[in-house]
Amino acid sequence: MFAKPFRVKSNTVMKGSDRRKLRADIATAFPSLSAEQLSQLLPNKEELNVVKIYAHKGDSVTLYVLHKNPLFFEMEKRLFPTVYMLWLYPDLLPTFTMWPPVLQKLIGGADLMLPGVVVPSSGLPDVKQGECCSVTVVNNRAPVAVGTATVSSAEMHSAGMKGKGVCVLHTYMDHLWALGDKSGPPSFHDAEGERPGLPGEEGDVSDKEEEEKCVKLEEEECPSEKATNEACSGVEELTLTEQEEEKEEQGNEEEENHNDQKTPQEMMDALLLQCFLHALKRKVKKSELPLLTSSFLRNHMFPCCPNGKQLDIKKSSYKKLSKFLQAMQQQHKLVQVKELTKGVESIVEVDWKNPELRSFIVPEEVDVEAAPSQEEEGNHPYHPPEITTLYSVPARLKTLFLDANKRKGAILQPVEVRSIIIEFVKKNELVDENNKNYVTINPTLCDCLLEKSEYQEVESLKWDELFSRTLARMQECYQVVFPGQAAVIKKGHIEPIDISVANRGSNKKVTLIKNLEVYGLDPAVVATALQHRVQASSVLQPIPGAKDKVLVQIQGNQIQRVGNLLLDHYQIPLKYIQGLDKAPKGGKKK
Repeated sequence: MFAKPFRVKSNTVMKGSDRRKLRADIATAFPSLSAEQLSQLLPNKEELNVVKIYAHKGDSVTLYVLHKNPLFFEMEKRLFPTVYMLWLYPDLLPTFTMWPPVLQKLIGGADLMLPGVVVPSSGLPDVKQGECCSVTVVNNRAPVAVGTATVSSAEMHSAGMKGKGVCVLHTYMDHLWALGDKSGPPSFHDAEGERPGLPGEEGDVSDKEEEEKCVKLEEEECPSEKATNEACSGVEELTLTEQEEEKEEQGNEEEENHNDQKTPQEMMDALLLQCFLHALKRKVKKSELPLLTSSFLRNHMFPCCPNGKQLDIKKSSYKKLSKFLQAMQQQHKLVQVKELTKGVESIVEVDWKNPELRSFIVPEEVDVEAAPSQEEEGNHPYHPPEITTLYSVPARLKTLFLDANKRKGAILQPVEVRSIIIEFVKKNELVDENNKNYVTINPTLCDCLLEKSEYQEVESLKWDELFSRTLARMQECYQVVFPGQAAVIKKGHIEPIDISVANRGSNKKVTLIKNLEVYGLDPAVVATALQHRVQASSVLQPIPGAKDKVLVQIQGNQIQRVGNLLLDHYQIPLKYIQGLDKAPKGGKKK
């Protein structure tokens, strides 16, 4: 399920009531956990995040993350532990054992087949169909995969250990594991005499059967003592390889390692202070004072946020801008904030000689407007599709197009329809002799283009009306061609990108954007670009009744900004954008 990248919909901090409900759900799903273990697992004073994602196939999944590591994932109202959770409690689930080479196949998205399962002397675990279970490798009890049993253990034996055994949902080294700290499996060695399939020990699997299993796994050698030793080190090699890659990627990231020791709240506090000092030192001018605090945040602090990070006061210990500025005034002595008008605070004075401000080193500035385009384009810049209106021949008009060998369902361009009508009129000599702007109606045109009430009244039509009536009675279609891809033809009208404004709560407005997928736009990329442009939070929401479609929701009435992004940056034609007329109009200046 997580072999391919997923899309994050939202990331929020769990409330106390939701935390208690989650603890009760975990206790119900995994009754072997004691109350003390549950308290250690979900400590009351630690921040627990709820991350909602869409898997690559569109499945909605909820993750529960503690200390940056996902512990559980929930899908279809059922809880499953992650490998990080199982490394804390390796005996939480019934376990199947396999040879390490099989792990690579599981990481690639394959399910666990029964020929790859090693049967210990104690036999297979007692599981029922659909029961949650874990998968380990030989000589290490640390689980490396989580899934559900496709059949019961009794049916596995009766099938001769052939077919699919475990439907794998999550593995070590998949994208869910990569969301955490990317640590490797700990070493939990099996007790003496419990190691399955070792040479010189009696078990349910003979050497011959082991050899057959290895052939099925496309191994060149049977599991001799040498092969066993190589297999036992498989996970360690994977771990070492991953660690080496991380060392190469993190060559000069000592500061990030230091930040990892901080809580998310402390990291947000530090980011707030950094952006605050940066804004005072480089953005704010003395002539701008007094400066509205809201304008200071939007126009000065947000642009100072480093690329790849997002400033969110609600995730800090201050929770509100007013409390943060109060701390900057009372504790740091950097600014003076006053309420010049009722309910509206402004920064009235800045201490430019403050030692903390003078000693602050401004980081390298990043072009905020350029950042979104780099993220969204990468190596594949977006090019708008070429959209063409087409028409399909219906049953009513098939006699009109018979001479042109165009049968029912044939797809034609408007120019082709016009040419066929002209040829039909000339062939049947229907041009009015007295006025060549008119076409005489013959029985075929009468049946195809006239209403019953017009049969006795209309004897001729103008050329333009003849063409318009023909197109009006044909089935409209459209063709979409993306650069480097084959043309796609669909019936009906193409859906425009719909931009609308909705009310949320008391008097809060949000902008909703739909149908981006029709034009090859990734809603997540558009949402990120808008976040950088308008400095407001955005989320992705599924559209009820529409499969594989989501809408982008962004705070405030941002129709003007959305229109500029679609028209100027993505080059979407104006006729394919709906709702730009609802943009807020500026008041008249006196």
